[in-house]
Amino acid sequence: MILGILFGFGMTNVDWGKDFVLDWINPLGTIFVKLLKLIAIPLILASLIKGISDLKDISKFRNIGLRTIAIYIGTTVVAISIGLILVNLLKPGIGISEDTITQLTETYSNDSGVTSKLEEASKQKDSGPLQFLEDMVPDNAFKALGDNSLMLQVIFFTIFMGISMLLIGEEKARPLKNFFDAMNDVVLKMVDLIMLTAPVAVFALLANVVVSSGDSNLLFALLKYAGVVTLGLVLMIVFYSVVVATFTRYNPWTFLKEMSPAQLLAFSTSSSAATLPVTMERVEEHIGVDKEVSSFVLPVGATINMDGTSLYQGVAAVFIAQALSFDLPFSAQLTIVLTALLASIGSAAVPGAGMVMLVIVLEAIGFPEDKLAIGLALIFAVDRPLDMLRTVVNVTGDACVAMMVAKSVGKLGKPKVQNWDDHYDEVK
Repeated sequence: MILGILFGFGMTNVDWGKDFVLDWINPLGTIFVKLLKLIAIPLILASLIKGISDLKDISKFRNIGLRTIAIYIGTTVVAISIGLILVNLLKPGIGISEDTITQLTETYSNDSGVTSKLEEASKQKDSGPLQFLEDMVPDNAFKALGDNSLMLQVIFFTIFMGISMLLIGEEKARPLKNFFDAMNDVVLKMVDLIMLTAPVAVFALLANVVVSSGDSNLLFALLKYAGVVTLGLVLMIVFYSVVVATFTRYNPWTFLKEMSPAQLLAFSTSSSAATLPVTMERVEEHIGVDKEVSSFVLPVGATINMDGTSLYQGVAAVFIAQALSFDLPFSAQLTIVLTALLASIGSAAVPGAGMVMLVIVLEAIGFPEDKLAIGLALIFAVDRPLDMLRTVVNVTGDACVAMMVAKSVGKLGKPKVQNWDDHYDEVK
């Protein structure tokens, strides 16, 4: 990571540096992320079906599901509240000069990234109140399995299939169960093999982030805002550590140490979905959460649990209002909590999804439509580094909730670490 950042800064000082990184370095990181996304859906399919089919009592699955959703909602409300408290206390939007606002607006308001986020948010705003439930049910299982953005549809289909396997009886379901058990082991081995290339890939990803960053003067102007978001995200990590220590009686330092590969990968890729295979491997093999729990909690969390993103939205919405002198009474801030919570459920686990959610939050508090592009332009310069940081929090929150649910149903046991070369001697 450090080498990638230093190399990226070095390349920004030579004329051909940016093109060199984009053409010859970045593809290594892109291939790595593609490999992780390649196995995300097969892993959910195999792991979730194995977890459900291993259940002897179907009511356990209901308990796991209800507790998962309840705890995810609870942690998201805590995250948004921390963000709103910090941004109201520290007021990062007060004191931003008109010149800076004008410069940011001219630089970013017509940027394709900003306009695409506004268009996507407009589509989501026009949908009905139960659209997210409708979107959860696929009309073509193979189409859902072929699209990483349809993660909730894959989860719905997989749960439906797993429960149906339970209901036809163990004897009839055994051939299919054996297939998915073997598939699960194979996909987890693929995770181990892909992770062997992680150091090179992370170097490439971070070098690309550095050479692709915007005007350093504009980044400096937004330092106070970025600092408030970062402080809130650090406090969320502290919150998770306290919860892990008090509720699960697990050493919080050990928790953070075991999760660090997934956290570093989340930082590098800015994608909960791409990090999911590694998150599952760390939580199951290195922390000891039973597959019955992790196979449901973690894929669902990668889709609906966006604690870091929700905190960022609270801070960003109030920051934009402060900078553009838009009055935000207490009732409007309560609206931010509710809207950010609901928006996080339907948000895609991909880079940049948080900004789409932010547009929805701003519209919910009555922010003028003609100033939405200006508002997004204000924070667009630092969105990528903050996206990296909030994805770390999203992934850590998923793991924390998986441990809490596992502890509550007696499924938090001893880790069973598997290495990529466990059976290599048999085939070499």
